Amino acid sequence: MRIVNAKVYTNGYFTDGGIEFGEKIIEAGYQVKGNGDIDANGDYIIPGLVDIHTHAAAGEDASDGKPEAMEILGRYYAKEGVTSWLPTTMTLKEPVLCKAVKAIASYKRPSDGAKLAGINLEGPFLSRAKKGAQNEDNLHAPDVDMFMRLNEACGGIVKLITVAPEEEGAIGFIEKVSKICTVSIGHTTADYDTAMAAYKAGASHATHLYNGMPGLLHRAPGVIAAALDCGASVELITDGFHIHPSVVRLTSKLFGEKLCLISDSLRCAGMPDGDYELGGQPITMKNGKACLSGTDTLAGSSIHLMEGLRRTVSFGVPLEKAVYAATMAPAKAIKMDKEIGSLEKNKAADFVIIDKDLKVKAVYIDGKRI
Repeated sequence: MRIVNAKVYTNGYFTDGGIEFGEKIIEAGYQVKGNGDIDANGDYIIPGLVDIHTHAAAGEDASDGKPEAMEILGRYYAKEGVTSWLPTTMTLKEPVLCKAVKAIASYKRPSDGAKLAGINLEGPFLSRAKKGAQNEDNLHAPDVDMFMRLNEACGGIVKLITVAPEEEGAIGFIEKVSKICTVSIGHTTADYDTAMAAYKAGASHATHLYNGMPGLLHRAPGVIAAALDCGASVELITDGFHIHPSVVRLTSKLFGEKLCLISDSLRCAGMPDGDYELGGQPITMKNGKACLSGTDTLAGSSIHLMEGLRRTVSFGVPLEKAVYAATMAPAKAIKMDKEIGSLEKNKAADFVIIDKDLKVKAVYIDGKRI
């Protein structure tokens, strides 16, 4: 199959050309010209988006432990251009988490569903002081044995876990678990030195930068500066509520190719305003902003990653950089960049055709239009 007359995203830039593919990519870029099976009429072709931090959408939540919910989620993400995702669990008791990861691992991708790239455990090894919308009753000290049990329960597909490095036992936890999956610092009160110790121990990522951690101060630089100094990848929620547009621009310039856009979406994503639930706690969404009910505590987002990409561009980040942050950067963060995240020869033919307004026109997964 050949799609021609497109602006194709390769090597960080758009070039006039097309894409030739089967289940895998045969060629992409300026080399693919001439006759084709499909004329893109000048639209953009970008890699399928990779959302490594998303809890829920369309009324369903990955933490619910319902295998049937996974198909609903997979279809929701795919139609919005997210071709691979990490279902992300909340801070819950171990038996509930065990049920959840087993249900996630049972996912059998429907023909019109996104790919399961693994599991993201956001907790329960977090700080009480920076728990955010996480349920305090379910917090737990960093526990390698618990992690191993959960990873075994899902068949070893945990790809990312968040830990507060100031918690007792956290550095030893990071040293061991970072050999198995990507360890991220988040929901933390850690100062710069503690964060640096965590990164030296094997952590390599930061969970939703700025949110759930101390701010960047000139004499107390904290996790943010430590992540920059150590070359860690970082997440950013670009719904317009969590981060000021100026800080989105600043962070893109600071972290460059280490910046990962995430949705951090909740079950209210794709749903009308109203009352919902998150990890056993009530949340309310009003005008697209989701908070713990009766408070101003942000609980996550109501957007999908493609909308996050659009808003990132609207905030002034160049399209080329925003696309990288939603595709290759997250794939690298979870060490899956040899399979997904870019339009390169022999990689999975996962890509999205979008128009000049960045609206999805077509989604292909493993070379098949969904």
